[in-house]
Amino acid sequence: MSVKPDHLLKEVKVQDAIGLRLGHDLTRIVPGEFKGIAFRKGHTIREEDIPLLLDIGKEHVYILDIPEGWVHEEEAAVRMAQAATEGFTEHLDFTEPHEGKVNIKSAIQGLVKIDQAFVNEVNSIVHVVFSTLTTNTVVQPGTTLAAARVVPLIVEETIVRRFEQAAQQHRSRTNGAPIITVLPFRRLKAGIVTTGSEVFHGRIEDKFGPVLKDKLSALGSEVIEQRFAPDDTEAIAEHIRYFRERNADLILVTGGMSVDPDDRTPGAIARSGADIVTYGTPMLPGSMLLFGYLPEGTPIFGLPGAVMHEKYTSFDVLLPRVAAGERITRADIVALGYGGLLKQ
Repeated sequence: MSVKPDHLLKEVKVQDAIGLRLGHDLTRIVPGEFKGIAFRKGHTIREEDIPLLLDIGKEHVYILDIPEGWVHEEEAAVRMAQAATEGFTEHLDFTEPHEGKVNIKSAIQGLVKIDQAFVNEVNSIVHVVFSTLTTNTVVQPGTTLAAARVVPLIVEETIVRRFEQAAQQHRSRTNGAPIITVLPFRRLKAGIVTTGSEVFHGRIEDKFGPVLKDKLSALGSEVIEQRFAPDDTEAIAEHIRYFRERNADLILVTGGMSVDPDDRTPGAIARSGADIVTYGTPMLPGSMLLFGYLPEGTPIFGLPGAVMHEKYTSFDVLLPRVAAGERITRADIVALGYGGLLKQ
């Protein structure tokens, strides 16, 4: 069933229009001062609006005559945004409905988590538009995470109820897990172990340290110290032990990650007691990255040279998740392959 927009408009005296919704924009012109929209379509007329309506020459207005069982696009957008975030509004802001749309925004810097299966499900409902970022995107305060709207000016209320029911069923299915949430970043104190005899002996300048400091700083974390080691397994492992004793929240070991016989970093990380989640990722650039956890739970990375000279690598995918407090599993690494071909 469909309702044509011109069949929804009803002429009403302004004094009788209080509590009703405008069916069209109303423009106000003050010569030399102002020209623009005084009231937008869908605005609910209030008693205090009457003088201005009369001032702009409107003794009658066209209001929306919404049939029983139907809802206006703005009400639909508000209800859908509320349903998608019910019980999980921390770190989220909401815009007022505008042009039939409500935006859900982040109130903080963090990592957004969005349930893709739910988004696919509700977008299969006719007339529903629920657009989101992809999960695990780094967001800033004010970043729009999702936008909710319906396509027509009004829709049958059953459509909105289907969306609301889908949200309820999602919570039941997932033991109350959020559909949209933003995980704040922890302030990590990181230690860097830079390997390579050429850097250790001062033959070339270290370029890794400044890059890593910038990446950590962008997420609100900091480097507590950077130490240098030659291509020697025990020397590298000793620096890792040093940062463990200093209770570093994160340890980054740079260089020496290729398959060359004199690249000792993977062996040194293993010798330090780390449980290796992966040595190698199905993502380019950054395929030679190593990731694991030390016995006390401290995450440790072995970083290939690509992290130093490529703008975005597997490290840039995993670091925000670590900073957000997520435990990285082998399945998370495997999932990087789909869409992971970033370098042509």
